[in-house]
Amino acid sequence: MFINTINPIAFELGFLTIRWYGIFLGLGVGLGLLTLVTIARRQMETTTTTPALRSAELRSGTASPSLEKGGGRSPDELLSIALWLIIGGLIGARIGHILFYNLNHFLSNPIEIIMINHGGLSSHGMALGLILAFLVYIKIKATTPDPSLGRRGYFLAWRDIIDLLVIPIPLIAGFIRIGNYFNSEIVGRASDLPWAVQFPLYESNPIFRHPSQIYEALIAFAVFGILLLIRYRYPLLPKEGSGVVAYQLTPPSLTFIFIFLYFTTRFLIEFVKEYPTYFHLTIGQWLSVPFIFFSTIWLTNKFLRNK
Repeated sequence: MFINTINPIAFELGFLTIRWYGIFLGLGVGLGLLTLVTIARRQMETTTTTPALRSAELRSGTASPSLEKGGGRSPDELLSIALWLIIGGLIGARIGHILFYNLNHFLSNPIEIIMINHGGLSSHGMALGLILAFLVYIKIKATTPDPSLGRRGYFLAWRDIIDLLVIPIPLIAGFIRIGNYFNSEIVGRASDLPWAVQFPLYESNPIFRHPSQIYEALIAFAVFGILLLIRYRYPLLPKEGSGVVAYQLTPPSLTFIFIFLYFTTRFLIEFVKEYPTYFHLTIGQWLSVPFIFFSTIWLTNKFLRNK
């Protein structure tokens, strides 16, 4: 058994306070961006197409217009999209935490709303923020289109773009949960397991609890690994003998796999968290249900159509 006495503040520089939560958040975002760039470069190196084939695919609607020489969008463009998602995701995560979990506190202390480095991000709010930011980006790009793609191009391209962008999300989520552990927040319920942890900074009379933050971090990293494995197992490759570039795993399958894995595991982890329940489930579990439901329906329908 362990005792968590970690100071949430990593160090101070004059009036500037640097918290471990902010460090892990920045580390997660940085590694997430590096992952995006690495995958994009690898995809561009391993996939080829020709202007004539690309034009034919666009006219027929059989392939994504995002396929350039090298079969994918440039790292610079992906970084541009990622910036939108980072901003949208963080705003959504903060608003979600405020509305879903601690509205009265923030109404009494409005200055805390902008103190994101203190912790307090909702994964469900982040999901909604990511979706909204992505839709806004696609809408803007569709109204100022790439001449080689046309207005219709970006609407066709969103499926394979989002399948790439979801890959680093669980990586970032994992680092955020480690930050939660350093903040002594989102603690688990009482436990007598050998790896149970006391959180003296969370309560005056600490008891041993499930380190639910570490559970979630490990699961998030596992989901990240699964997405990478699927991405490299089913890459963007030419169909044998056809000369047509197509996904072996049709987009946006990877996105729905991510949604199903992440929110299903999140639903299960909630059973060991110290949260109030409503009709036997926590707020986090109720918020996870729609994501699990729609991803299950989509993946089931996809499987049945491919049989």
